[in-house]
Amino acid sequence: MSMEDDRQVPPTLRPNPNVRQNQNYQPPPTPVKPMPMGPRYMPDEPNRRGLCACITIVLLLVGLLILVLWLVYRPTKPHFGVISAAVYGLNATAPPLMTTSMQFTIVITNPNRRVAIYFDTLDAYVSYRSHPITTPVALPALYMEEHSSVSVSPMIGGSPVPVSPDVSNGLAMDEAYGVLGVSVIMQGRLRWKAGAIRTGHYGIFVKCDVMMSFKKGVSGQVPLTGAPACYVDV
Repeated sequence: MSMEDDRQVPPTLRPNPNVRQNQNYQPPPTPVKPMPMGPRYMPDEPNRRGLCACITIVLLLVGLLILVLWLVYRPTKPHFGVISAAVYGLNATAPPLMTTSMQFTIVITNPNRRVAIYFDTLDAYVSYRSHPITTPVALPALYMEEHSSVSVSPMIGGSPVPVSPDVSNGLAMDEAYGVLGVSVIMQGRLRWKAGAIRTGHYGIFVKCDVMMSFKKGVSGQVPLTGAPACYVDV
């Protein structure tokens, strides 16, 4: 190397002739600056809050829609009324068994102008002083359109039913007096229908107190002593 070449090399990069060069020498690695520690996953809080707000708004709108539909289509209980009665058998002289056969004409009215009614099941029996004196009879399934009425005339009884002496003695006294008071009980399940919406099943209980003129030995149609009032619970 000439003197001119030595002048072009910086002094710090010139080899020191007094130091023996190590062929396996490697410069130390450059230190890496550590990264700051933090959570591996940071949820997107604004998106989560927006999703919760959307769900809340949708639920409120659905609840408001259901409330409006209920107020518009709010169903009213059906009405029941007994308009005629007939007695074909009343054997109260052989306790503890008693055989009764009666027929009642019952008018069922749907007072709703926007809601129809399905009577899926409806059973009827006759009781005297809160004691059954006939076996239940199943009425046919009914579908009542909006603001409509239908009459049914089930024949109830015909099979022997065990009764207490108080019941048989009370019936004998009413026969002698000429006025017989019984209750027509109906129980079943119904559904409401508003447009394309159908509700679940609801239990229904109906009690019609009937007072009729009746004397021993009479068979057939008997006059009612008043307009029977029916209690309806749904």
